[in-house]
Amino acid sequence: MKKSDREIMEIFESLDATECAHSAAQLAGVDPKTVRRYARMRDLGQPVGAPAKRPKLIDPFLPKIEEWVDRSQGKVRADKLHERLVLLGFTGDERTTRRAVAVARARWNAGHRRTYRPWITEPGLWLQFDWGWGPKVPGPGGGEPRETLLFCAWLAWSRFRVVIPVWDRTLPTLISCIDSTLRAIGGAPTYALTDNEKTVTIDRIAGVAVRHPQIVAAGRHYGMQVHTCVPFDPESKGGSEATVRIAKADLIPTDANLRGKYDSFAELRGECALFCQKVNNRIHRETGRAPSSMLDIERLRLHPLPLAPHTFALGESRTISPDQTVRFGSVRYSTPAGLVGQEAWVRVDGEELVVVADLARLAHRPEWLQGPAGLTEVARHQIALPGRPVIQTDHYPDHPQRIDGSPRPPRPKPATEAETAFLALGPGAKSWLVEAAAAGTVRMRVKMSAAVELAALVGVGEVDIALGLAAAAARFAEDDLMSIVRHRREGARPADLVVADEAHSVQPGTSTWAGFGRTDT
Repeated sequence: MKKSDREIMEIFESLDATECAHSAAQLAGVDPKTVRRYARMRDLGQPVGAPAKRPKLIDPFLPKIEEWVDRSQGKVRADKLHERLVLLGFTGDERTTRRAVAVARARWNAGHRRTYRPWITEPGLWLQFDWGWGPKVPGPGGGEPRETLLFCAWLAWSRFRVVIPVWDRTLPTLISCIDSTLRAIGGAPTYALTDNEKTVTIDRIAGVAVRHPQIVAAGRHYGMQVHTCVPFDPESKGGSEATVRIAKADLIPTDANLRGKYDSFAELRGECALFCQKVNNRIHRETGRAPSSMLDIERLRLHPLPLAPHTFALGESRTISPDQTVRFGSVRYSTPAGLVGQEAWVRVDGEELVVVADLARLAHRPEWLQGPAGLTEVARHQIALPGRPVIQTDHYPDHPQRIDGSPRPPRPKPATEAETAFLALGPGAKSWLVEAAAAGTVRMRVKMSAAVELAALVGVGEVDIALGLAAAAARFAEDDLMSIVRHRREGARPADLVVADEAHSVQPGTSTWAGFGRTDT
């Protein structure tokens, strides 16, 4: 029976007083062998309260187990090792072997565990970013739900985080996210650390990462060096890993966070903005301050950003075709006038395609351009399926065809003095010309000259109104214009020309047929 702490102390007190195990046993009321056992444990420096170690069947085989664990560098399987122990004469069960192997493996790991220096942070020094799978949202144009990606970045010193949802992790998207992140934090740090993806590292030679040339160009543009972490070593970028983990825990709908599904990509983008606002304004456990307040200090050490983003961040390069369109994903998208032959950049922004052009390269300034020239977004369209061109009618103000395929009314352009004099009467004259031409009116030039002569007599405004009424009523005969002018001068209102009364009908009644077929009784 195990002795209590008080009984053990009484045994030691009696032994110190008598210096005899037999006498101490009488005083403490225990067996002399118990006194000798506790005295031996105290002299050897062993815990007197620890259970007594009894010999086990596997004790003779422990040196061999430690040898095999060391040879396999802690990876040996207990069931395979048990089979070898049985061949050596071990008669115990496999559970005993598993316990011994677990102890030996824990000892080996304790002696070979990797130690590393904590990450040294400094204001304006390190930016870390990584990718994580986001929730499923409806595709562009309300299509089938698609997987999204979360671009997660954070500043190592201030712990300021930025989360941007995207559809893909291509190089243009990556550089665009980096540009958005740097503009969100208000500057560029000295270094950026990320994983070894093909968009950043194209090869590894003798353990040395070969950078993607576009990433090097982007880093040079922003004054920032891009580095990659050691492969399979999350400890070198644990901050970004934690940012991805926290963002996924809050933004991906699960049973734990009770978040519902997203109805659109715009909703996901709004939730990411709210998430960043929440985590950047609450007190961080490590620093004891909010990351947004620490960012104000870190901005003093960040490098200023160039006014224009890196051109590769704007997307893929395209040349605007003579039909004022750019082709992306086997779909043609329209652009404003005045950009034919110019270079443009297209990229996907959520459910939309953004077209950007450098308007400073234009030889002639377009009429629609307002403000300073430079890298400017010139068009934004909804993503469409292949074979369905996206054409904005405002980009083709003079095109003779509407978007639905119907012809656009012609725009009169005078070529002679007589045509100029007639069209100068006003919009009514233009309407009369278009409608009369569509109706196949004969002797139009003679009637146009007569209208100009009539305007000199009764006034330009009066004739222009009469021409508009004639076009609306399709009256293009010889004396129709004079008749309309005379009728207007007599004071008749246009509403009095036609009287429509639904209560009156010119059809004969059926009262005479009321007695048809009847016989008098």
